[in-house]
Amino acid sequence: MEIKKDKEIIERILKKAVEQILPTEEALRNLLESGKRLNIYQGFDPTADTLHIGHTVGMRKLEDFRKLGHHVIFLIGDFTARVGDPSDKTATRQMLTKEEVEQNMKDYVKQASKIIDISNKENPVEILYNGEWLEKLNFGDIIKLASKFTVQQMLKRDMFQKRLQQNKPIHLNEFLYPVMQGYDCVMMNIDVEIGGNDQLFNMLAGRDLIMSELGKEKIVLTTKLLETADGKKMGKSEGNMIKMNDKPEEIYGKVMAFNDDMIINGFEILTSTSMNQVKEYKKRLNSKENPMKLKKELAFKITSEITSVKEAKEAQKFFESVFQNKGEDVQIPVIEIAKEEIPLNQLLVEIGFATSKSEAKRLVEQGAVKIAGKKITQYHHLIKTSSKPEVRVGRKLCKIIFKA
Repeated sequence: MEIKKDKEIIERILKKAVEQILPTEEALRNLLESGKRLNIYQGFDPTADTLHIGHTVGMRKLEDFRKLGHHVIFLIGDFTARVGDPSDKTATRQMLTKEEVEQNMKDYVKQASKIIDISNKENPVEILYNGEWLEKLNFGDIIKLASKFTVQQMLKRDMFQKRLQQNKPIHLNEFLYPVMQGYDCVMMNIDVEIGGNDQLFNMLAGRDLIMSELGKEKIVLTTKLLETADGKKMGKSEGNMIKMNDKPEEIYGKVMAFNDDMIINGFEILTSTSMNQVKEYKKRLNSKENPMKLKKELAFKITSEITSVKEAKEAQKFFESVFQNKGEDVQIPVIEIAKEEIPLNQLLVEIGFATSKSEAKRLVEQGAVKIAGKKITQYHHLIKTSSKPEVRVGRKLCKIIFKA
């Protein structure tokens, strides 16, 4: 396989949506300009039944490496998902069964194919599952791997420090998660690992283990996270994710709910927009252009890249009819809930209209929540899904139905 040294792609890999590169940006640049074919990967744990828009940040990096001719691996963490990554968690994750994980991951490759040319004839992406090697480890193997790390290393993690201060439990299996992720790197002989900035600790564990076991250096490239105004990342753990299987009008509407200060980062992190174009968007925003116009361009861009231009146009028309022109002749998004009755604050979290029950309570108390056109003032108000109520929070709107 001939390795390309396309300067534009290399600069995009090094600069766009990048939080940091370790040991240095120059080290990765030298590798990319060396002509050597590199093993690149990012892992995706199927702890939910869909990928989300935050995953596209790393997937675009994988696609750029693939375009240059490098060996790209899309790793599905079917084993690690059962344990659960403790990153940024203030409480231990509930462990998933093998069957739950298998159900969750069934559409992952199909969804990733919206961003990555996985089946490219010249340079296809390899799909691997870490259960292939992690399930084969015996207790002696695990003890040997664990001996490469210290308890002090693990306890340096911020969320473990917080739990210690709050007298919350830290379970031993959580210490083993970065060990498993590091072992993934060894088994795939990785040169470059990509991941969100919240994955830095796990990625560095893999860097240490590769050096110990294979005697070589692994480059770590962390990507920026799109965060809400209160500093929370957008994703499945926070309950505010834009799912890869969301309907076009849901994707468009959720982007339109972004705060204005998320617009520029949204273009850089969540779209194929070039950095020069991002700078132009920033100039327009700083020149006091109406943020709504820029946000609509962002919503259209994101929706079209995940679905299609045609569907993005229809989603934009829907949004303008319902939220700007107050039209009543368009279809309202339908969300299925597997509960016949559900407290309003819990419902708002489940449908992604609030990031937590406390935020849901605040929205209700501020008078921002309407059910069937009526303002609700009690956050614990029980919603009967059999009545197919319409739920509105600001500009967000959906219809709830019961899923038996």
